Amino acid sequence: MTRIVIIGTGMAGYGLAREIRKLDTDVSLTLISADAGDAYSKPMLSNAVSKGKTPETLITADATAMAQQLSAKIITQAKVERIDRAQKTVVLAEQVIVYDTLVLAVGADPIRLPLNGNAVDRIISVNDIYDYARFRESLPAKGRLAIIGGGLIGCEFANDLAAEHKVHVIDRNPLPLGRLLHTAIATPLLDALSSLGIQWHGNAAIDSVDHHGDGVQIRLNGDEVIECDAVLSAVGLKARTALAQAAGLTTNRGIVVDRYLQSTDPHIYALGDCAEVEGQFLPFVMPLMRCTKALAATLCGELTAVNYPAMPVTLKTPVYPVAVMPPANDCGDWHIDNTEDCLRALHYNNGKLTGFAIGGTKAVQQANILAKELAALF
Repeated sequence: MTRIVIIGTGMAGYGLAREIRKLDTDVSLTLISADAGDAYSKPMLSNAVSKGKTPETLITADATAMAQQLSAKIITQAKVERIDRAQKTVVLAEQVIVYDTLVLAVGADPIRLPLNGNAVDRIISVNDIYDYARFRESLPAKGRLAIIGGGLIGCEFANDLAAEHKVHVIDRNPLPLGRLLHTAIATPLLDALSSLGIQWHGNAAIDSVDHHGDGVQIRLNGDEVIECDAVLSAVGLKARTALAQAAGLTTNRGIVVDRYLQSTDPHIYALGDCAEVEGQFLPFVMPLMRCTKALAATLCGELTAVNYPAMPVTLKTPVYPVAVMPPANDCGDWHIDNTEDCLRALHYNNGKLTGFAIGGTKAVQQANILAKELAALF
């Protein structure tokens, strides 16, 4: 019987296991988790506070329940010490797991800025449900929150928390989602966030983060000072590649894999936030879902390459919904149009739509329609 071992029990690991079980009820499945192996939806973390979600209510199944659902062995609280490619084993502290096929679904780590000050250890990044629990504990009711980073996650948390907390957002860019959004859409997004009482500190760098009474004092360049109770960092993710590198696999922004999700070792695959697929590093849900289906088919005997159509990124900011599909390059021109339901920035090159940014109540609906006009990534 083929032995499939999956390292990681996040959306990628559990998602792949579910897809495999749809196709094959007999193949041997073992999942290795660095934590308790609880199943939950990671995208829900950035808007869970306003919905009254505790860490416990976000969990849909514990490891025991998942093992039963998947007819799988799940090893929890286990650190993988190394991968022995010659012996085709995964070496843990207290046991060795043999595989025929190994899948790395180890995710990504939050980027940590090299900041100065004696309260840097007070900065929290929410990358999993256990971080979310720490974050909730750190932020008192009606508390003051500083968010470092005005990208997707930073804006989602800001919108979610603004009703009950005083929120500051600090970003190097003058407008939200500076690397993704056309200014025609970023400006009304900023106006909408500001209408909630969110204070935006753009073109800002942090000089220091220090203790100040029971709270934290953040000093920005230009001597502006922000006093808060908690600090959330949301400046992006970096793929976890150390395990793959130590095993001699090729890595770049992520673990390098082809369209079959196969690494430079034919017996090892990778997907999710740790993987760079055919040169694309896209740590989002839609690419992940396509990868789990394709890889499950391949591992169950039907060689299947993953396809990436144009996949717009949506921003969970109810105050001003946004969907964006950035153009691959700057060649071309932007055209702005406005309707009752949305404001659109459309990018054309030689008469062909090559990207867009949309804001408004119909943003997601419009994005799904426009995405059909765009060329697939591969």
